Amino acid sequence: MKTSHTFELLREKLYSAVVSDVLDGLDSTNHVIKCQLPQVTGRTDKVLIGRCKTTLWADMAHIDPNPYELELKAVDSCQPDEILIAAANGSSRSALWGELLSTACIRTGCVGAIVDGLVRDQLKMNAMNFPVFAKGASPLDSKNRQKVIEIDVKVEIGSCLISPGDILVADIDGIVIIPQELEAEAISLALEKVTAENTVRDAIKNGLSATAAFKKYGVL
Repeated sequence: MKTSHTFELLREKLYSAVVSDVLDGLDSTNHVIKCQLPQVTGRTDKVLIGRCKTTLWADMAHIDPNPYELELKAVDSCQPDEILIAAANGSSRSALWGELLSTACIRTGCVGAIVDGLVRDQLKMNAMNFPVFAKGASPLDSKNRQKVIEIDVKVEIGSCLISPGDILVADIDGIVIIPQELEAEAISLALEKVTAENTVRDAIKNGLSATAAFKKYGVL
């Protein structure tokens, strides 16, 4: 069941750790992308939240008769508040994301990208404030080195399964995936937990010990 809350509200209130805690409580324990994909562009004081638009990539060593075909189709078909997911099995063969794809994504309302591989044009993506999480960087172009082989399919990054339409929450702590079947419940509980954590923080600031605060509120 889809949440009724707007993405603007979720970006204002939520962050990866609180969402992870709630999913643990719902017995959904494989919800964090476990490989290291740090944020390489965009403001690191902001939380990236949106729905997943998935692409599956493969390495190649031949001349591509239709270079960039499916990646362009994926980018052009992005919807507002979506996040482009590039599942490339951590490949370092080339940079599969850069300035032009980011520019095309912004035009559609796409709000960021998660790249299980390398990117380039980081200075230019930073200038446009487009948030990208990636394994690293390379100046090499993806043409005849890597390509999208499927779009809008279930993919796997860092042992975490990601389905098209899942909600993703990413910040400097990591990347969390909310499965669609748990979406409404998980987000409702996460918003409640944020309020509770604010209460506990204020109580500790006002002199209550951490032990007493946990005993009183049951939140840590």
